[in-house]
Amino acid sequence: MVKRRLKILVSPAAFKESLSAWEVCRAIEKGISRVFPNATIYKVPLADGGQGTVDALVKATGGYTAKKYVTGPLGRKVFARYGLLGKKTAIIEMSSASGLHLVPFNKRNPLNTTTFGTGELIRACLDKKCNHIMIGLGDSATNDGGVGMAQALGIEFKDKLDRKIGWGGKNLKKIEYIDIKRKDERLKKVKVTILSDVKNPLCGSSGAARVFSPQKGASPEIVLELEKGLKHFAKLIKRELGIDIKGKTGAGAAGGLGAGLMAFLGARAVSGIDLVIKFTRLENYIKKVDLIITGEGKLDKQTIYGKAPMGVAKIAKRYDCPVIGIGGMLGDGYSLLYRQGFTSLFSIVEGPITVAQAMKDAEQLLVNASERIARLIAK
Repeated sequence: MVKRRLKILVSPAAFKESLSAWEVCRAIEKGISRVFPNATIYKVPLADGGQGTVDALVKATGGYTAKKYVTGPLGRKVFARYGLLGKKTAIIEMSSASGLHLVPFNKRNPLNTTTFGTGELIRACLDKKCNHIMIGLGDSATNDGGVGMAQALGIEFKDKLDRKIGWGGKNLKKIEYIDIKRKDERLKKVKVTILSDVKNPLCGSSGAARVFSPQKGASPEIVLELEKGLKHFAKLIKRELGIDIKGKTGAGAAGGLGAGLMAFLGARAVSGIDLVIKFTRLENYIKKVDLIITGEGKLDKQTIYGKAPMGVAKIAKRYDCPVIGIGGMLGDGYSLLYRQGFTSLFSIVEGPITVAQAMKDAEQLLVNASERIARLIAK
């Protein structure tokens, strides 16, 4: 039986389309407190570029959030949030404007979705006179190569009849000319940083279309159409701008938005979780706790590649601190995480249940799972 007062760090990412990282923190705290009411619990919500990145960095820096009415992925107006970290630095989550959660299940098709709203968020940051814009790439509904984003910033894409093309991945194959003469002049004085956990290139077997578009509603036939469109787009960028984007690491992030940001805004990519860990001073907490609990919606072999829980485990391993991972589910290859510093892994699911029900009841399931973990520690 544990007698002393425990110090526990709770540092998860969001459970996508269900709970924010902060809500996950509070649910885990509630479950632990049922068993250890006197434990010292430090809550540090994390993100790796996807949902929760704005909140994590705003909280860490004492910044603030702003809202903007922008074009959603299907063309309808939505309210999107961005963060201001001091006077000159901004943080955007592309998912806030162009995310998959904004598209009903029966309308998910990356042939039709656009990143135009993300470009409008960038423009809002320019209006605030920011000189550094960080853009988190993750949880996107799109596969348009960042064309929509670029269109919102004044760049024009035209077909062989000199007509402006429409929105969505279906129009990539129609582009014949790229006109940057009307690109927002303010971008010349702005540094753009991509925050992402994705290293995939734009095209190919590990590219944006083949790997990610099925998660956004693409059938095998649509995947092939998107792949052809992205390859055509990459050739045009090389011909028109002299930039070989096709093989660049991370260009495939967010349906190719990474490529668009690199090609049209000169963006540089960094690890999203590494930057968030730095801003939140996570290592200072890890040094002084007895146990760490982290997690995300799904723990599987993909978690290893730059996801938030993996960032936590890497640091914890240096300090020989035990790490427990909690996921909405444990997916293929989750056992590989044991080799990466995780002590144990748990799913919140208590029995046969649909994904929809698990997402609906995620908060209570998370509380219950955290209590079970705490009772195990108490023995």
